[in-house]
Amino acid sequence: MNPFEKIFNYQLMSRLEDSGTFMVTGNERSWLKAMLQHSEAVQAFAPGTLAKLESLLEQDSLMETAGPLIQKAASKELQVYHPLLRQLRRSIMHRNQIKLSYMIKNGRQHEHQSGVPYKLEYSMVKKEWYLLWYHQRHRSLMSTKLQTILAIQDMPCEPERYIQLTASIEALLAKRSTSAVIQVVETYNAELSRILYAFSCFEKAVSYDDQLKSYTIKLTFLNNEAEYVLSKIRFLGKRIKVTQGDYLQRRMREASSLALARYGATPEREKGAVTATGMNTEAQAKAGADIVPE
Repeated sequence: MNPFEKIFNYQLMSRLEDSGTFMVTGNERSWLKAMLQHSEAVQAFAPGTLAKLESLLEQDSLMETAGPLIQKAASKELQVYHPLLRQLRRSIMHRNQIKLSYMIKNGRQHEHQSGVPYKLEYSMVKKEWYLLWYHQRHRSLMSTKLQTILAIQDMPCEPERYIQLTASIEALLAKRSTSAVIQVVETYNAELSRILYAFSCFEKAVSYDDQLKSYTIKLTFLNNEAEYVLSKIRFLGKRIKVTQGDYLQRRMREASSLALARYGATPEREKGAVTATGMNTEAQAKAGADIVPE
């Protein structure tokens, strides 16, 4: 395999994405055709969309899954698809407001809460869908599990009003977001696609330095997502280096110091390093006020 194939593919895909073009392979088309045979496809797609997909894939072969694939026993997981996904996607796409009724942890119900749906998020840890929405009365961002939502009603929204509301959402997100710059070590440039996949759930911008022959990734994420970003950085190991982001750098230095101390090496802690128990109390307090969970 050409070691630069993944780099070329990323650059090609970036340009195609800017032009609104999406590329799929023959295997992906066969997989999609097989998935459309599933009973949940009728609920996941609108009738017109489902009919169009089936007509586009009519000439493709159906992926054979009966023989070669064997599923081992696993713990029970929540359903990946949720019936409210299609309705909420359409509300976001059509720039509507919503009236939301949902249940909170103690069993109480909040009914007819006016808000603006902003984003749908899927937690890979909890295996659940969340709706990120703006509560107009409280003027705050809310994160609500789809399975706790009891009823949703769409309401039309004036374009000017919608622009004002989304501006408030973006201002809150900007205030509660942080960024970090991650450099890909030149030796691992060929693994750029793998590295980007690890950060696929974050907003990012990629640039290439011809002189250093290295890729730079700028990540933007909420303050309360810093621990998850750290887990991805540790997973990638020596392939990357955090060049900007004081909190991430301090945590990585601390983790390295603790690991060396465990194996008999005790390097002098850098000035300003924080301990495992007392670190980042301000950041954690700030992160706790970012989004109100329900």
